[in-house]
Amino acid sequence: MNEIGTIQAMTVDRKIDTGYVVKKNTTEALLHHNETTGEIDVDQTIDVFLYQDKKGNVTATMILPTVVMDRYDFAKVVNVIPGLGVFVDIGTTKEFLVSKDDLPLFENVWPKEGDLLFVTLGKDRKGRLLAIPATEGIIWREIERAPESLLNKTISGRVYHTSREGSAIITDEFFRGFIHHSERKTEPRLGELVQGRVIEVKYDGTLNVSLRPLKQYGMVDDANMILEHLEAHGGVIPFDDKSDPDDIRGTFKISKAAFKRALGRLMKEGKIEQRDGNTYLK
Repeated sequence: MNEIGTIQAMTVDRKIDTGYVVKKNTTEALLHHNETTGEIDVDQTIDVFLYQDKKGNVTATMILPTVVMDRYDFAKVVNVIPGLGVFVDIGTTKEFLVSKDDLPLFENVWPKEGDLLFVTLGKDRKGRLLAIPATEGIIWREIERAPESLLNKTISGRVYHTSREGSAIITDEFFRGFIHHSERKTEPRLGELVQGRVIEVKYDGTLNVSLRPLKQYGMVDDANMILEHLEAHGGVIPFDDKSDPDDIRGTFKISKAAFKRALGRLMKEGKIEQRDGNTYLK
């Protein structure tokens, strides 16, 4: 049924106990009373969205979605089912599944309820409608060119792709931003709203964004984190300013440069000392 997942102008063919039957050419669909918006009459032409109910019957609603086949928009996550996927609200009474196959491998970065995903509608092998997140190619088709005046400005966006390498966001203005893994302390969720600082406006009009605070503020946060780590480990940690960068990032989620700045601050304040490759709480 090619019309499934689209908005169609259909004629009210007849009234039945549960609602109406609407028709276009050879396609008929049930329009339940709960899916109407106002009074309608037989032979009237109305716009309806077509989908399938749980039994596979073609069903119509006058409550029109913002997302249909081949049209993208943000949809709110309303339910998360581990091992299956997440359901999103596209503006109709029916919620649609984003399959786990279209979500990150690790469920800890799956969307949570209230997050927004940029999706369209598509069909699985059995012809059932699913919500499909936008691919990178679609994002590049949709985005606007960011102005150079955004450099060093604060910007917000929704994560549409995330991995160990980094996270990509799309802003309310439809600019594309990339957050390298070194510019974030933790990997954000798909669909999460993040706020960061523009550190580069690239030649193609996309942005490089940092979720880390400016050095003078980040140093304070990092120093406090190191102090908490020392207190939790008996006042000693097997790290100093010569430790391996990967070991530092694996434990503290910060770069070696940030680690050294924080250690320097703590030593200047007389709170720590370094001996034999270790750092001690004074």
